[in-house]
Amino acid sequence: MSLRDHIDALAGERTRLCEAEAYLGLERLKEEHTRLEVELGRPDLWDDAELGRRVGAEYAKVKDDLDALTTLGRQLDDVDTLLEMGLESDGGSDDESLETEVRATLAAAHATLDGLELRSLFTGEYDEGDAIFEIHSGAGGVDAQDWAEMMLRMYTRWAERRGFDLEVEDVLAGNEAGINTAVLIIKGRYAYGLLSAERGTHRLVRISPFDSQARRQTSFAGVSVTPVIEDATSKVNIEDKDLRVDVYRSSGAGGQHINTTDSAVRITHLPTGIVVSCQVGRSQIQNRAQAMEMLAAKLIERQREEREAKLANITGPQTEAAWGNQIRNYVLAPYQLVKDLRTDLESGSPQAVLDGDLDPFMEAWLRWRRTVV
Repeated sequence: MSLRDHIDALAGERTRLCEAEAYLGLERLKEEHTRLEVELGRPDLWDDAELGRRVGAEYAKVKDDLDALTTLGRQLDDVDTLLEMGLESDGGSDDESLETEVRATLAAAHATLDGLELRSLFTGEYDEGDAIFEIHSGAGGVDAQDWAEMMLRMYTRWAERRGFDLEVEDVLAGNEAGINTAVLIIKGRYAYGLLSAERGTHRLVRISPFDSQARRQTSFAGVSVTPVIEDATSKVNIEDKDLRVDVYRSSGAGGQHINTTDSAVRITHLPTGIVVSCQVGRSQIQNRAQAMEMLAAKLIERQREEREAKLANITGPQTEAAWGNQIRNYVLAPYQLVKDLRTDLESGSPQAVLDGDLDPFMEAWLRWRRTVV
């Protein structure tokens, strides 16, 4: 390619940058950045540790967006300068070197803009926040329990790829292998918005490792996602008489904090049948407090569903993890394919997907959601 071939590409990226500045609200970001810098400079800010944490987190988000827009502007200005230099020169080997640099800079800017455009798809009230993520084995017996454990590994790998923090709140082991349920809290910007794409039933087809005749087996596991809501227990009234609290011995994935006392807590909200549990805290008191926060978040979610139909997508329809309800198929035999049934996105590399390469499916779902909402 010649340098002139990149002129239109540069114009296109500048248009995309202007659009990004509009949907991210560049002027608002500048004002927020100034305000938050003043807040962070207050000597008494950290007298309230929770307030200090919130202000610091908000400042980091605003700075991240501003830095991305500023860097993009500089990259495109650099391309403009390189094009002017090349077009004014006599050509030769210098042109080839400049063209390579222009192409690389434009490619980097294009990738960054793709990431910023993805942010415009997060339109839900809680999309930017953390998520309570649950996996439940469904139809398929021991294969389904093994599939649930495979999914736990898949989402753990995905969170690691994105640099998210993941806390395993509770794991209930299967009868012979795998797990029955797992409850995670995944923390990171847009964790809830991204993981909302995974809500529903996931179907696995493979040669069963538990079948002595090596027959093909279909198994199912379900995913539910709830937004983490700041100080949720203060936003909903939960009566003690409506709760059944069970304590039990911690087990499963919990690292050094798992102990042998009856510190794990399971809370059942009797009017709704919602059950939450936590076992990773060092004490029964810590586990109960965390479980109450999760219960409150689920009740807030439920109330919003009932009160406002437009927020029904916060929880989405809950269906049995079995035939006819799946959102995505993972086929390992007789062929290799992962297909999302909502977006029709496919991958011929199931192992990569099972190793956490889920971003393409999540991004496709976010774009699909915008067309159907």
